[in-house]
Amino acid sequence: MTKHVAVLMGGWSAEREVSLRSGKACADAAERAGYRVSRVDVDREIAATLRALKPDVALNVLHGRPGEDGTLQGLLEILGLPYTHSGVMASAVAMQKDIAKTVLKAGGVPVPGGMVVSRLDAAKQHLLPPPYVIKPLAEGSSVGVFIVQKDHAHPPQELTRADWAFGEKILIEPFIPGKELTCAVMGDRALGVIEIVANTKFYDYEAKYAPGGSTHLLPAPVSAEIYEECRQLSLLAHEALGCRGVTRSDFRYDDSLGIKGLACLEVNTQPGMTETSLVPELAAYAGISFEQLVAWMIEDASLER
Repeated sequence: MTKHVAVLMGGWSAEREVSLRSGKACADAAERAGYRVSRVDVDREIAATLRALKPDVALNVLHGRPGEDGTLQGLLEILGLPYTHSGVMASAVAMQKDIAKTVLKAGGVPVPGGMVVSRLDAAKQHLLPPPYVIKPLAEGSSVGVFIVQKDHAHPPQELTRADWAFGEKILIEPFIPGKELTCAVMGDRALGVIEIVANTKFYDYEAKYAPGGSTHLLPAPVSAEIYEECRQLSLLAHEALGCRGVTRSDFRYDDSLGIKGLACLEVNTQPGMTETSLVPELAAYAGISFEQLVAWMIEDASLER
């Protein structure tokens, strides 16, 4: 019998539009691979929608909340519906950048230093010597991220806005110069390593998703030692957080420090699956077509992840 797959996309996070694009790409690929597909734009009635649809599997292609922070995963566990990607705990921990850094560091994965502070305190004065990076604790796709350069007399005053939508606490980290590297893990296998060269001021939302926003160098032009270390650290990060299915780990690499210059910025438990996304590109480089990647995720789906 043909497996019925509900492709969960959209939602209400800041990454809704990207999720819709990821979802369409995955749904189209699943249909090409022979699955029966229902395309579901997730709203607050998702439990009732899934009960009515009665799919065999949920292919979770949501980015941000609620699909990436463990809450949707908990709902799918309650519904008894097998799902893709990481489970409740790993999703929740990976989404909360400060807690994820603590777990990664304990697991032997190098991470940047930094601190968690209130957004209003961060707006008053430089709490780290510039250059440094300001990030929301639980957003993806570089939403709400600022790089404070040495020539900035004051921190970004956007932090004080009444309509600031990214939480009262923020993460401040030293800026790490050098290369932006990323590596995907598929099950228990690390794929290749890409260097991302942003064609904007940094690898922000536009660089990630706009055509021509960034250049992907695959394989990354680093030494064999650094390439392999990045792969091993990605696998270690995936395992330290208890992730399942497909993840993508993002790194900065300060090549003036050699192998000690690698630092893991975050682990993405719901990486993008659009036409310009990194994971499909890394899979293709490993000889895995987009249809094969999507089919693998569907067949890997389970409960109690």
